[in-house]
Amino acid sequence: MTDFTMPSLGADMESAEVVKWLVRPGQEVHRGDIVAVVETQKGAIDVEIFTEGIVAELVAAEGDTVPVGGLLARISPARGAAAPPPPPAPPPPQQHPPLPAPPPNTPTPSTGRVKVSPAARRRAAELGIAPETLPGTGVDGAVSYADVELARMAGAKPAPAQRPARQGGFDPAEMRRAIAAAMTRSKREVPHYYLSSTIDMGAALDWLAAYNAPRPPDQRMLPAVLMLKAAALALRKVPGLNGFWQGDGFQPAAGVHIGWAISLRGGGLVAPAIHDVDRLALPDLMARLRDLVARARTGGLRSSELMDATATITSLGERGADAVTGVIYPPQVAILGFGRVRERPWVVDGQIAVRPLVEVSLAADHRASDGHAGGLLLSALENALQEPEQL
Repeated sequence: MTDFTMPSLGADMESAEVVKWLVRPGQEVHRGDIVAVVETQKGAIDVEIFTEGIVAELVAAEGDTVPVGGLLARISPARGAAAPPPPPAPPPPQQHPPLPAPPPNTPTPSTGRVKVSPAARRRAAELGIAPETLPGTGVDGAVSYADVELARMAGAKPAPAQRPARQGGFDPAEMRRAIAAAMTRSKREVPHYYLSSTIDMGAALDWLAAYNAPRPPDQRMLPAVLMLKAAALALRKVPGLNGFWQGDGFQPAAGVHIGWAISLRGGGLVAPAIHDVDRLALPDLMARLRDLVARARTGGLRSSELMDATATITSLGERGADAVTGVIYPPQVAILGFGRVRERPWVVDGQIAVRPLVEVSLAADHRASDGHAGGLLLSALENALQEPEQL
């Protein structure tokens, strides 16, 4: 019997709520299957399982908050052919108090955002009732003043105190607290050192313009992809900056899985990983990056994308920052920062010329490496960007 526990989905995570189980007892599971959805400060995450077998017991119920390392389920070894999974259990009953049924032929409310008239919203606020939970009898299923009064007469209980509404699948206030806790811990526990370099992006941008010219917009690549691939190749050459500080020592990573910092609508930040970046062709990497950003902003990330980034890249160039110096995200030991590409005077072959330049920074853990290794990484990154056709 194997215990399936709540994974750590980042240094800022202490616990998560089990939103939904996607498997049932008796069902066979395979490595990489998505078995549950959990809610963290950074939104809903699809949790994968990394063992094979049969679900013996779901220990944590939907709605339970489970700490990192807490027991979620028990998995028994598979014995021969697994029995077909039982039919999905019916959804749990609604928890709100019973309310009067709407009159016959009442329009059914939309499954989208519930409409509430201004008068109904004011009256519901006075009574402490959540109007969105009421059946609406107004135009297009809107909740009317009369619907609120009917609920009051039926004995609807006041709604519990609500936190600020979530935006984009996460609570911005909770995320800010989580980020603050993780970064405070990092600055307190990790002895950072910092390096920076100015890199000429002329060759990379010229190659990119020639690549994009004959292609439709949905097949074109962004400069960020060249930076991402160049960073991955540099980390492969300097493996002492690609891995984790565990206990009292550095553990090099087997692959180069780069976390890409993504700003979320409504505020907040998440840095899911793209796996094996050093092995991906540039068009595939562009597709992966587009997909990752889209899922990060709509709440479709997988647990593996938040668990095993071996280094992180933060890029604020598109938001007008000339340079950015990141804070290491434990247990990683390095974070690279890219500013915006700007045309500035630069010496080329003894002559002053106007060149597109980018400021690149490195923040690294002094327990795992020193400035010599960091300098080698920035040098390897620069060399890779001077030969974009080799990326």
